[in-house]
Amino acid sequence: MIKQQLIRVTVEAVQACRAAGVLALPEEAPLPPVEIDAPRDPRFGDYATNVAMLLAPLIKTPPRQVAESIVRSLRIEDGSPIRSAEVAGPGFINFRLDPGFLGAALREMVRQGEDFGRSNVGRGERVLVEFVSANPNGPITVAHGRGGAVGDAVASLHDWTGYRALREFYINDATNSLQMQTFARSVFARYRQLLGHDDRVPEDGYPGEYLIDIARAILERDGARYENLPPDEAVPLFQDLATHGMQAQQEAALGAFGIVFDTWYSEKTLHAAGAVEATLAELQQRGHAYEQAGALWLRSTAFGDDKDRVLVRADGSATYIAGDLAYHRTKLERADRLINVWGADHHGYVGRTKAGLAALGFDSDRLDILIYQLVRLLKDGQEFKVGKRAGNIVTLEELLEEVGKDAARFFFLMRSADTPLDFDMDLAKRQEKDNPVYYAQYAHARCCSVVARAREAGVTVPGGDTPDTDLTLLTRPEEIALIKKLADLPEEVRQAAAGCTPHRIPRYVLDLAALFHGYYDQGNRDAALRFVRPDDPSLTRARLLLVLGVRTVLANALTVLGVSAPERMTRDDE
Repeated sequence: MIKQQLIRVTVEAVQACRAAGVLALPEEAPLPPVEIDAPRDPRFGDYATNVAMLLAPLIKTPPRQVAESIVRSLRIEDGSPIRSAEVAGPGFINFRLDPGFLGAALREMVRQGEDFGRSNVGRGERVLVEFVSANPNGPITVAHGRGGAVGDAVASLHDWTGYRALREFYINDATNSLQMQTFARSVFARYRQLLGHDDRVPEDGYPGEYLIDIARAILERDGARYENLPPDEAVPLFQDLATHGMQAQQEAALGAFGIVFDTWYSEKTLHAAGAVEATLAELQQRGHAYEQAGALWLRSTAFGDDKDRVLVRADGSATYIAGDLAYHRTKLERADRLINVWGADHHGYVGRTKAGLAALGFDSDRLDILIYQLVRLLKDGQEFKVGKRAGNIVTLEELLEEVGKDAARFFFLMRSADTPLDFDMDLAKRQEKDNPVYYAQYAHARCCSVVARAREAGVTVPGGDTPDTDLTLLTRPEEIALIKKLADLPEEVRQAAAGCTPHRIPRYVLDLAALFHGYYDQGNRDAALRFVRPDDPSLTRARLLLVLGVRTVLANALTVLGVSAPERMTRDDE
C-alpha cells in the first residue's frame, strides 16, 4: 500500500528525468524494477530505494548524480506520500513519509475492513490447486495434514489476489493392485467380525482401527447382505465399498481441518471416458511415444527428463504416469494454471510429469509443483510416531485432538514447505507467549479487549469513515512502525501468492504481533502510552483507530491461513 505509492512517485520522477533529458535513457528502454525497503537504521528515514544504482550503469552516470536528479524531480506536494527525500551513501534515496499520508493509509485500512489485503492481480485467471490426494486405502496422516495446510493456504492466497482458485483432490481409485485387494480383504474381515465371525485380518493386511469404522458404516447401511459372499466376489465388491468408505473418512478429517475441496476427481472416470487411451494416442501421433520390448514408452528425455518412461507395460496395463498425464490434460482444459502440492516421496515425478505435458504440446510452465518435506512430531521431548487408529502412523485426526485446528495449521505453515518440520505438540498446546499461534491470536484478542474497554468507558470508537479523527497525533516511533507494518499486508499477500510461499504470512503475523504486544505492554507501564486517555480524547480516538487497524490486519492475515481470530483468550499464568 505505502510501498506501491512510493514506487509510483519514484517512477514518475524517473520518467520526468528521462523526458527532460536529464537521464539519457532511450524512450524504448525498460526501466529496472523499483524496489522500496525500510532502511536498517530508522534514522535514515522510513523507506529507501536503490533505483539510482540500477540506472547508473545503463546511462554511464555516477549513482549519486542519478539519485540527485531523481530527488529533484520528485513531486513533493499536498497529497504526496513523501515529506522529504535525500541521497545517502553510494546513491540510495531515503524517504521520510508525510504524517498526513500515514494517517490516511491507516484510515483506508480500517475502512476496507475484511477486504484489506485483497487485490486483483490475477484478473480472474483460473488456478487449479491439487493437494493431499492421499491413497484411498489409508487415513489422512500428519504428513498429509502439512500438504493440506500448504495447498489450502496457496489456494487462499490466490483467492485474495484476484485469481479463481479451485481446490481439487485426485482419487487414485482405478488401480486393481495387490495392495488394494489386500485392503478389501482386510475390510471384509472386519465386516464379518462385526457379525460375530472369527475372521482374521490377513497377515499382510491393514490392522488399523479405521478399518473397523469403514466396516461398521457398511454394516449399518447394507446390513448383513454380504456376510456369506465367497472371497472371489467379496474382494472386488469390498474394494469399491472400502474405497468409498475411506474417502468419507478422509473428507471428514479434512473438513475438521478446515479444508473443503471444490472437486474430488476420480481416476476411474478418466478410464471410463477413454481419456487415458486418447492421451496415449496423441503422444504416439506427435511422435513422442514408441514401442520397445512389447511396452509403450514416453520419449521424455527429449523434454529434459533423465530417462524415458514406460506408459504401457508389456502385459497391456497402463502405468501411473499414463493416467497422471491424462489427468493433467483434463486439468489444463479446466484451468489456466496448475499448482500441485506433493509430498517428498513424489520428487522423482516432477521431471517426468513436466516432460509428458510438453510432449502433449502444453507449456510445462503452466504447471508449478511444490514439494513439502516430512513432519517429525515431538511430545515430552521425544519423537512421537505411533498412533492409535493406524498403528505405525499418526493420523491428522489424532493431531487435531491433541492441539486443535488453529495450532496445527499455523505450525504447518510457519516454515517453508521445502524444509523438514519439527512439530512440538507440547508447545502447540501452551497458552503462553512462546507458543507462536497463541502469541498471534492473543494480539488480536488484546485489540478486541481495548475496544471493548473503551466502549465500557463511554468512548465513541471511531471508524474508517470518521474524518474528524486526527491521526497526525500518532507520532511515537512505535505507532509509526505499526502503521507501516500494517500497510505491508497487501504486498505480503501478493508476494506469497506469486511465489507459492504461504510461510511468509505467519512470519508477517508474528512480526506484527510483536510490535503490538510491545506497544501494549509499554502502555501498561506508562500511563502516557495508554490507549484510552480521559485527559486527551483526540489522542484516544487516534490510538483506538490504530488498534482497529491492527485488529483488522491480524484477522485478515489469519483468515488467509485458515486460522481463527478469537476475541477473548486467557493465559496459563492468569
